[in-house]
Amino acid sequence: MSEKKSTSSEDKGQDPVDRFYDQYKNRIKEQLGQDIESSGSEKIISKEYTEFKEQYLPKHLTFYEKACNLCAKILTLKADKKREEQLRESISICHLDITPGGVMSFSFLCPFIFMIFGGALSYFLTSFFFGQPSLFILVIVVMSGLALIIPLQNLPYILANNWRLKASNQMILCVFYIVSFMRHTSNLELAIKFASDHIAPPLSLDLKKVLWNVETEKYESVKEALEEYMASWRRWNLEFVESIHLIEASLYETTEERRIEALEKALSLILEETYEKMLHFAHDLKSPIEMLHMMGIILPVLGLVILPLVASFMDNVRWYHISILYNIILPLAVYYLGKMVLSTRPTGYGETEITHLAPETKKYQNMVINLGKKQIFISPFLVAGFIAAVLVLIGISPLLIHALDPTKQKTFDIILDSRNRLEVINTYEAKKDAKFSLLDYRKGIKVGGILGPYGIGASLLSLFLTLGIGFGLGMYFLLRTKNLMKLRANAKALEEEFGSALFQLGSRIGDGLPAEIAFAKVYQLIPETTSGRFFQLVSLNISKLGMGIEKAIFDKNVGALTKYPSKLIESSMKVFIESARKGPKIASQSLINVSIYLKEIHAVDERLKDLLAEIISSMNSQIHFLAPAISGIVIGITSMITAILGKLGQQISDLGTQTGAMTAGGMSNQLIELFGDSVPTYYFQVIVGIYIVQLVYILSVLVNSIQNGVDRLNERNMVGKNLISATTLYCVIALAVMLIFNMVAGLVLGGLNLM
Repeated sequence: MSEKKSTSSEDKGQDPVDRFYDQYKNRIKEQLGQDIESSGSEKIISKEYTEFKEQYLPKHLTFYEKACNLCAKILTLKADKKREEQLRESISICHLDITPGGVMSFSFLCPFIFMIFGGALSYFLTSFFFGQPSLFILVIVVMSGLALIIPLQNLPYILANNWRLKASNQMILCVFYIVSFMRHTSNLELAIKFASDHIAPPLSLDLKKVLWNVETEKYESVKEALEEYMASWRRWNLEFVESIHLIEASLYETTEERRIEALEKALSLILEETYEKMLHFAHDLKSPIEMLHMMGIILPVLGLVILPLVASFMDNVRWYHISILYNIILPLAVYYLGKMVLSTRPTGYGETEITHLAPETKKYQNMVINLGKKQIFISPFLVAGFIAAVLVLIGISPLLIHALDPTKQKTFDIILDSRNRLEVINTYEAKKDAKFSLLDYRKGIKVGGILGPYGIGASLLSLFLTLGIGFGLGMYFLLRTKNLMKLRANAKALEEEFGSALFQLGSRIGDGLPAEIAFAKVYQLIPETTSGRFFQLVSLNISKLGMGIEKAIFDKNVGALTKYPSKLIESSMKVFIESARKGPKIASQSLINVSIYLKEIHAVDERLKDLLAEIISSMNSQIHFLAPAISGIVIGITSMITAILGKLGQQISDLGTQTGAMTAGGMSNQLIELFGDSVPTYYFQVIVGIYIVQLVYILSVLVNSIQNGVDRLNERNMVGKNLISATTLYCVIALAVMLIFNMVAGLVLGGLNLM
């Protein structure tokens, strides 16, 4: 009783708020078994934020998270303090749920596993296909594993840089959305929410995270949360930080005129700074592009000329050694150099996927066949896969014919004899009368076994293998994007003239016309334009379907935006809808201001294209002509050299056999060793052809990234067109040059009486 009395007397003297706090603190402690102070210090992650993060974070990043966290449990490593701080900053930028220790553990465990499994796999495969394990491939696997350690440790930096590049492509639009919204509603939090709803990831994820930090009371205000986020951009994109600060400053202006002036200055600042940075980028890009051209195209392709000689004079060089160099190491090097070039690219204009803007357009990624009122959709993969399979099957037919030789002695061939007659032969001896062969498999001079195909027919058929790979991939990308690019073209045409159309619409609404009537009036003034057709759709939805303005524009089934999927048009209409709720005058002024902003952005975009025109033209010439043409000519030269060396080796071998003795102190034997077993042109052509396909793909991605920023749809469409044109040109040139040079080789050897 005395304890209760003392407690009650203490409670009476205690402040009511403190007493209320103590009561609930004790109740939480009794029910949860923990003190409220200790629980408050723990990291709270709600289910909603986890779902939000999983929705927007790219799949490859979530896989990387799981791999790092798993490796951290197996192997515990720590980074030094300086690297740890840098890793934490990069991890924070990418919103990854990993630790610097996990990154270090992954960077050592992953290469170790790669070396073990890669070494074992290479040992068994080379033993199975080539009769003995290849020490060269084993060394390459081990060196590749060791070389992976540093890049994997730097992977968070690379991911953070890519994240910044993608986000920076959306910053002009971000400032545009915030400024457009705040012209009629001076509320920073609502403006950021408006921008985050209309910008694609990754910048939308950053803005949503800013709002999330305020909602979860990590920061007391949007300004504090935004300031913390701006700190991560201060070193990389100062103009974006300054623009946001000007927008924040507009909240404290005492007059409406000064507030609007600060907002307009924010947008003009980022536009002007973007142009200046892109000017420096264009000037600095010339040297890296020239280095990329020389290191990735000219030197490797010209190096092919001496490879037949290397393969002839060095016993252990095989076609798969060359393939590792040209189809793995060089493409990775070109891609890395290209990424280094793009890492310095300033803010640009990123495009949002049409399928993200309008999910109902996903069906147009397929081929569309109209049968009356019905539409049949066929997957591009099936069409492109069938074409590629047929061409590849023709390309590997020399290997199949040899493997399925009806004579069971691997001697079947079709030749053109000395009397220009086609003849089917079944013995190696019959080949000595051949001018040209289809397969031309030979007995190895230096190396035992059967080698080939060396025949001109096999070399020409190998072009179908290259054509199948390049043409098949090109058809897939082209068919997948063809219909969507038509929708994009309509939206682009609308964007180009939408500024002036919005100005007219704003003027009509400012004159006192209701918005429903204003759309019809503007359409009557510009009926033949893309913007006129857009306004017509809105007007028809209002007059015939009885929709309101918002539904007439944004309805998922019949809204005007379904025909013109554009984030810029959508956000402009969103600004209009928001401002219309505050009255026709504000709606009119908002439309006029948006039209001015659109014209300014379009003008800067055109100036940037002019700056990059020379560089883009240079890279396009490499894709469309230089790389395919040079490679095709080199393949023809290689075919001639291989044919001459092969025939000389055979004739000298026969000469040594006929004399029955080694003359001049073994001179015949030395000549046989000199003109030995070269790599067949068939494999050379396949290696170079695949390299051209890889090179065209990489350069197309780089051109699109330099010109358009992050634009996946245009990237795939560009890759499809370039692969088809470049692969076709390469195959045509290689075909013509191989035929011409092999005829020349035949005449030369015939003149020497060695054929």
